[in-house]
Amino acid sequence: MRRALKWMGGLVVRNFVWKLLSLAIAFTIWALVATEPEINTVTPVQLEYRNVPDDLEISSEPVSTVRLELRGPSGALRDLGANGVARPSIVLDMGSVQPGQRTFTIGDGAVKLARGVHLVRAIPSEVRFEFERRATRNVPVSVRFVGQGDNGYVVARYDVSPKLARIVGPSSHVYRIVAATTDPVDVSAVVGSSEFRVNAFVNDDFVRFQSPSQVTVSVTMKKK
Repeated sequence: MRRALKWMGGLVVRNFVWKLLSLAIAFTIWALVATEPEINTVTPVQLEYRNVPDDLEISSEPVSTVRLELRGPSGALRDLGANGVARPSIVLDMGSVQPGQRTFTIGDGAVKLARGVHLVRAIPSEVRFEFERRATRNVPVSVRFVGQGDNGYVVARYDVSPKLARIVGPSSHVYRIVAATTDPVDVSAVVGSSEFRVNAFVNDDFVRFQSPSQVTVSVTMKKK
C-alpha cells in the first residue's frame, strides 16, 4: 500500500511545473471564452441536399440560400469559416421524398454549427420544393441560319448530324420541348458548300442534354 501511494505521488510531482503551466493556460482560455460577450449576427448559407432519389428531379425554382440568425461568443461569430471555426451549413435529407410538393423546416436538425454557436432563426424558416419523375426524350435539332442573302447566296440544302438530341429533366418540362435549336450558323460569307460545328440548346433551365450538345451542320448555298 505504501509503495502504491509513493508511486502515485511520484506521478503528481513528475513534470509538476509543466502540468501547472498547462492548467494555467487552459484556465486562461476558459476565462477568456466565458467572459466573451455573446452577440447575434445574420449570415447567408448555401443549401445542400443529400439522398435525392435517382428517379426524381426538382421541378420548381430551387431556393439556394437561407439567412441564419446566430447567437454565440463574438470571437466565434467573427471567425466563422476561419481560424478553425466551422462555417454554418444546412443539409436537407431528401431520401424520403415522393413526386409532388415537399416542405422542409430549417431547424436545428438540418443546421450544423460550430461549438458554442446557436441558431436563433432561419429566414425563411421553411423551403418548399416540387419533385417530378425524371424523363428522357429524343427531340429534333433545328438549325438557325443568319446572314442569308448578304452576299447574294441563300441556303439550297443543309444537313445536321446528329439529327436528334437526347434530353433529360423533370417530365413536365421535358415533354414541353419541341426541338433543340443550334447557335446561329452564319452563312453570309459562304458561296459553295461549308461545314460548321455549333452547340445546340433548349429553352428550359430545368432540361439538360444527356448526349453531347454539339452538332455538325453541312450547308450548300445557291445564287438567289
